Amino acid sequence: MFSEHPKGLYVLFFTEMWERFSYYGMRAILSLYMINALMYDKAFTSSIYGWYTGLVYLTPLAGGYIADRYWGNRRSIIVGGVLMAIGQFALALSGFYYSAPADATLTYSTFVLNQQQIFFIVGLTLLIIGNGFFKPNISTMVGSLYPAEEVKRRDSAFTIFYMGINLGALLAPLVAGGLGDTGNP
Repeated sequence: MFSEHPKGLYVLFFTEMWERFSYYGMRAILSLYMINALMYDKAFTSSIYGWYTGLVYLTPLAGGYIADRYWGNRRSIIVGGVLMAIGQFALALSGFYYSAPADATLTYSTFVLNQQQIFFIVGLTLLIIGNGFFKPNISTMVGSLYPAEEVKRRDSAFTIFYMGINLGALLAPLVAGGLGDTGNP
């Protein structure tokens, strides 16, 4: 079953698996980070989380259009992957600038930009834009590995590819949640 597919399928499988691991792992602890480390109140946290999640699902429309008209799938995937990696590093840097006093809670009206906030906002923004370029194009590449007449093999390839998505989505919250929620901000 697995040997009948091109090696490119497995590159795409693992690329997508780790991208989904990154996405779902970060999402699993995003609210905890905003409440416990950034000291956002729950309403502000929910708003940011909602906007982030909504934009992550909206930007692939623009990313797919740009790939189809200008860049192509490969370039869009590389640009998207690099932007998402920089975004994850920016979120990590945000954690190094922990500076909020224990009794401070930020709301819509008391939001103040500091280095921690800037890295956080830049990180989320880069993740949103990077996902827009990456997500619609990697699936397209799976289909392009096969000629149009090889419908069964292509269907089988998408099944294998989606196993990678589900594997990354399954493992990420378990690992990130276990490592990320230490009980300390």
